[in-house]
Amino acid sequence: MQPTLIMAAVPRELALLNAALEDVVVTTGAFPASEGFIGPSRLVCCAAGIGKANAAAASAVLIEQYQPRRIIITGCGGAYPGSGLAVGDLAIASEELFGDEGTVTPRGWLDLKQMGLPLLQLGEQNWYGTIPLALHETEKVLQLADSHGLRLTRGRFVTVSACSGTKERGLELARRHQAICENMEGAAIALNALRYGVPCLEIRGISNLVEDRDLSRWEIDRAVESAQRLVIKVIAELESQ
Repeated sequence: MQPTLIMAAVPRELALLNAALEDVVVTTGAFPASEGFIGPSRLVCCAAGIGKANAAAASAVLIEQYQPRRIIITGCGGAYPGSGLAVGDLAIASEELFGDEGTVTPRGWLDLKQMGLPLLQLGEQNWYGTIPLALHETEKVLQLADSHGLRLTRGRFVTVSACSGTKERGLELARRHQAICENMEGAAIALNALRYGVPCLEIRGISNLVEDRDLSRWEIDRAVESAQRLVIKVIAELESQ
């Protein structure tokens, strides 16, 4: 049975999922993972580390090793001004965007498409800074959330190397990319999923608003627990189909 690969940055973002696993085998190596079952569903859970470099390397290694049937990215995210999201809300990505890849010129920002530099070429198809996610599975998750009375917002996610610690920066990225939240890993995993032809979903809990940085207003545990509880429901739903 091909597993579902669950990826996050740090262990607290997978704690509930790992606690729910049965018949667990912990693999060692560059990117240790927990392999086990929730009901009939086989899962591989990996906290790959912070940032795009860790996410890209780990997802490539784990896709090669496990040949997963799908990938679910989870964890926390920061919501942009104007997104309508609040701390504790749930969000699902319609697309992932590389927020830093491009160039700043005297006339403004140029993205990779404007520069003519694709991140991935498959045949005659080019992908630049915007990476698609699994549409069919995303629709199923939205329906599932609705059936459970959960508020789940769909929109574009931005992956950054430097988190936005000011409201001004958040507004800049939100307007540039028409996005609802940011994180540090998602686009890198989504790009490898696209490269290998593996359906990919991304579900995050909102831990903070992108504003002038104030850690006293953040609720990381609440955000990651909410995201994992939804992921567990999603796994059961998708596997049953």
